[in-house]
Amino acid sequence: MFGDRLVGMELARQSTCPVPRLLLLLLWSLVLPWPGEGSQRSKPMFTAVTDQILPPDYDSNPVQLNYGVAVTDADRDGDFEIIVAGYNGPNLVLKYDKARGRLLNLAVDEHSSPYYALRDRQGNAIGVTACDIDGDGWEEIYFLNTNNAFSGVATYTDKLFKFRNGRWEDILSDEVNRGVASRFAGRSVACVDRLGSGRYSIYIANYANGRVGPHALIEMDTAASDLEHGIVALNDVAAEAGVNKFTGGRGIAVGPILSEAASDIFCDNENGANFLFQNQGDGTFIDVAPSTGLDDPYQHGRGVALADFNRDGKVDLIYGNWNGPHRLYLQVNAGGRIRFRDIATPKLSMPSPVRTVIAADFDNDQELEVFFNNIAYRGSSANRLFRVIHREHADPAIEELNPGDAVEPEGRGTGGVVVDFDDDGKLDLILSHGESMAQPLSVFKVNEGAGNNWLRVIPRTRFGAFARGAKVVLFTRHSGAHLRIIDGGSGYLCEMEPVAHFGLGQDEPSSLEVTWPDGKFISRAVVSTEINSVLEILYPKDTPGSPTILVPLECGQGFSQHKNGRCVDMDECAEFPFVCPRGRPICINTYGGYRCRSNKRCNRGFEPNEDGTACVGE
Repeated sequence: MFGDRLVGMELARQSTCPVPRLLLLLLWSLVLPWPGEGSQRSKPMFTAVTDQILPPDYDSNPVQLNYGVAVTDADRDGDFEIIVAGYNGPNLVLKYDKARGRLLNLAVDEHSSPYYALRDRQGNAIGVTACDIDGDGWEEIYFLNTNNAFSGVATYTDKLFKFRNGRWEDILSDEVNRGVASRFAGRSVACVDRLGSGRYSIYIANYANGRVGPHALIEMDTAASDLEHGIVALNDVAAEAGVNKFTGGRGIAVGPILSEAASDIFCDNENGANFLFQNQGDGTFIDVAPSTGLDDPYQHGRGVALADFNRDGKVDLIYGNWNGPHRLYLQVNAGGRIRFRDIATPKLSMPSPVRTVIAADFDNDQELEVFFNNIAYRGSSANRLFRVIHREHADPAIEELNPGDAVEPEGRGTGGVVVDFDDDGKLDLILSHGESMAQPLSVFKVNEGAGNNWLRVIPRTRFGAFARGAKVVLFTRHSGAHLRIIDGGSGYLCEMEPVAHFGLGQDEPSSLEVTWPDGKFISRAVVSTEINSVLEILYPKDTPGSPTILVPLECGQGFSQHKNGRCVDMDECAEFPFVCPRGRPICINTYGGYRCRSNKRCNRGFEPNEDGTACVGE
């Protein structure tokens, strides 16, 4: 059985000795809510709609072992399809039929179907991703197969499907690519525009067995390809790019984590340290996980997501460790040195058999939620939901929420995505199950936030495909800047929808900015009539010799427009030297605001707290 080889711990035998009163008080304190962490007294967030939208049946929701889930436009009609990796059954391509109100499988069991090859019944698919590798404006679909192998060498190759000749075909089976097709057992796959060209590479987190099965990075060999005749020659450039590492590869996230625009790669691993590959600007990478505090060498990573949890304009990470402490890392810059600081509370960090991790604003209230999808492993294991609440000049507060029907204590969770498949402006949750028990997919709708507004932004590459790895910042009138990454990986074995989804609550957007992996950007106003809509942002086209026209923008409180057209943080301390009161005269500029502190002197590495009564760590 394909599974996680970690041994659980037996419960300690009950002692017959009396328990000291102090110990009882200590144990009782562990079950009380942590300050700022809240409890599950909230209303249920999710309601199951599987029976109405995707009832279990042979064609569209077979009871089988499923793993990764991805979102792309497989039929090229402008709507999203949900791609599911089937392990002991067919892969699925689920499309929402608006007239019937149902998700239906396009990859039916008919040889004449253009989607038939995507089923690939022979493959034990586990990871899936989609992106445009050849620059034709449409995404290819990659399935990672793990036939008869937990690690090392598998007995069946991965598949990379391209739509050509009127149907989906595996280009790894082409004669030109026979030596490239991976036979290594792996886990997650993700998409990386490492050169900022708009053509993506496929990053493969293989699960090495000793020195067999390094991470791979497959991309198009332009010189050897014949695109006019549909021939896409592929190369593994992992060694050239500096990512051909041997480890127990697990989750992948891709985006400008450290870089201003270029795509970096975070990999959380098993039985070894994590990787944070920083893009050097030329498509090569250097692992900086140890120097930034993200290596976490004694844990076993799984699902991962990118977000800006404290709204400081920096990309943060949250990931789950298999039966180990989960992490919520805020990115900080202390004296020019980038570090990540774990702010996970005891409840959020509580070990569990976690798989997918999702960060999204489900109820459109401007606060991000984090969903932990667990697998019932040696007993029930409920899924969990948290809200990460922004606080001015302080770490976010973390509140546990009631996931409602999505709790699934007996669910064998293996994957999941968010996608708004019915275009109602609320994110829908799709969960896959398998590994130790065949179970159908689950579909959930959000109960909360009915009166909240939203905005969805879809950036496109220069070729017209989804711009995975792009950064989107939305500036609002009352709550500052909100950042989203179109992650080329995410979750675990999965890939979320290629959309920057913003819940607005009752706030109003003023402008937005999209930055592509090559550094190109667009800043544009958002008008009130665009609230509750989807905005497609095309790649900027440069016209040689034409002057740059600066369009005035309203950037919102705490930001102003730079001469290059971008909204940037306003330095209130420099513009208004006497903005702070006499009792706290020292002004410190922050992203989108400022704070005042006393002139109390502290030792190096410390600063006065808000009221100036004590020195605290910077």
